[in-house]
Amino acid sequence: MKDTRRTRVVFGVLLVVSLMLITVDYRGGADSPLRGLRGFGAAIFGPVERVSAAVVRPIGNSFDAVTDAPGERRRADRLERENQKLREQLRSRGLDQARAAQLERLLGTAGMGGYKIVAAQVISAGQGFEDTVTLDVGSRSGVRPDMTVMSGDGLVGRVTRVGPATATVLLATDVTSSVGSRLEDSKEIGIVQGRGRRGFGGGGTTPLRFQLLNANAPMRIGQRLVTLGSQGERPYVPGVPIGVVERIDRPVGGLTRTAYVRPFASFTTLDVVAVVVAPPKADPRDAVLPPKPTPSPTPTPSATPSTKPSDKPGDRPSGSPRPTTTKPTSGE
Repeated sequence: MKDTRRTRVVFGVLLVVSLMLITVDYRGGADSPLRGLRGFGAAIFGPVERVSAAVVRPIGNSFDAVTDAPGERRRADRLERENQKLREQLRSRGLDQARAAQLERLLGTAGMGGYKIVAAQVISAGQGFEDTVTLDVGSRSGVRPDMTVMSGDGLVGRVTRVGPATATVLLATDVTSSVGSRLEDSKEIGIVQGRGRRGFGGGGTTPLRFQLLNANAPMRIGQRLVTLGSQGERPYVPGVPIGVVERIDRPVGGLTRTAYVRPFASFTTLDVVAVVVAPPKADPRDAVLPPKPTPSPTPTPSATPSTKPSDKPGDRPSGSPRPTTTKPTSGE
């Protein structure tokens, strides 16, 4: 169609008429005189509009999905980072609570024994032939070689090497470890020796061995041990709980008796420990030992219901066998 003056006039007239019809219909509302024409237009163009919407809408949704994909990906990544941060916070809070409980127990044990301690955390374990761990404290914190290391449960070992901010501890389970020890109650002394990592295996018994110096001294299963203390209180201070006797070997012509000891400290889960930087003023003896476990009561067998005595001499309980009588024979 050529763009002529007549065409532009016709287009302008149609536009003005359309605006007038829209205005009249809008102001008329539900009583509009053009509602019949509006219904006729809806009947004619409604199906065309629905078909076109059905065709165009998926294309529009796909286009929106493509254009919004980077934003959705960024939103998902942000939510994932926030969730990961929350998980780490919860995990850290749980670890902090566990370490706080360990530290509280450690301070209680040190207080009962009168030990001056420096709290530390195990940051690594030895990978060589020795049973060792590394602590996050060193000479700057007053730690020196040949100092006792303990946990809230009992003896861990002794310091062997010290740096400005770290210290290496030889565990009591190491095969080269020897600790002067004393049995509770009887006060008999002996030597606790480590048995190395093999003591922790499924086929092993316990990782510590105790040799009683007096072969005739009494010793029983369940008896507990504490450190005897070293000359000058180094490397071991007295009174630190070691463990409990689990098995005793029979002496075979020797001068000593051997027992196997389950340690109080869990060497495979060490976390919060303490270095004893000053010994107690007096030997605590058995004061630091944990309370003995209370034996669980053994159930007593239930009593059988008593049988009500019969009122008549001939009566008997129901279900009881009939008494037999032996007829006396002649000549008796």
